[in-house]
Amino acid sequence: MKSYKLILGFAVAAGAFNALAAEPAPVLDINEQSTPAIANKASSNDIAKLQRTLQSRNRALNDMQQHIDELQTEVSELRGITEEQAYTIQQILQRQRELYQEIDRRLTAVKTVAPEISADNPANVDYSSNLNENEAYDHAVNLVLKEKRYDNAISEFKAFNSKFPNSSYSANAHYWLGQLLFNKGDLVVAANEFSIVVNNFENSPKRSDAMLKLGMVAQKQNDLNKAKSVFNRLIKEYPDSSAAQLAKSRLASL
Repeated sequence: MKSYKLILGFAVAAGAFNALAAEPAPVLDINEQSTPAIANKASSNDIAKLQRTLQSRNRALNDMQQHIDELQTEVSELRGITEEQAYTIQQILQRQRELYQEIDRRLTAVKTVAPEISADNPANVDYSSNLNENEAYDHAVNLVLKEKRYDNAISEFKAFNSKFPNSSYSANAHYWLGQLLFNKGDLVVAANEFSIVVNNFENSPKRSDAMLKLGMVAQKQNDLNKAKSVFNRLIKEYPDSSAAQLAKSRLASL
């Protein structure tokens, strides 16, 4: 509705300007033969008419300029709203993507339980055979997804990473911890967790996301050169990933 108002306003302003421009100014016939008194009276009338016309035009132009200023203000407001909504949508999509990946991980883990029981080589199975480890990780994740107890989840993930440093869940656990700290504003420690994923887990599906978050941390710290470097690296190493698409949009805004 507001966009329609803006278009209509510009159309009205343009029409008013054309109408003013098209209105002819009074023309004095300097060759007209008349007596001096009549000529002076006609000249005075024409000048007065011309003055009234100019005053009318000036008022119309001032009104039109004020209307244009108002429209420009509305355009700026709309642009700001659009940019804010785009950022919010981007954050929502990022959160949904993380949740889908976590769901996919759990489904994959369930599917690999049966092969673990029948196979002689459990090293090829992603799902841990240590129930304490499984329970500890699931408990930490549930604190985030179900109970929304984020501070408790931070403590649980820290304890998990300390107790199970070689866990098959390590990449995910460090990423979750980094995300929780990032949301809390603890950017330095969050960056350290994301760096662990990037540097120590090259085959993890969380690596591209962790790289994106490192760039976002640098952005929040106003280290734009570092942010550009991380985003470009992400795009180069994971060109087809959704994280790379987000990195491209952030690069464009830097």
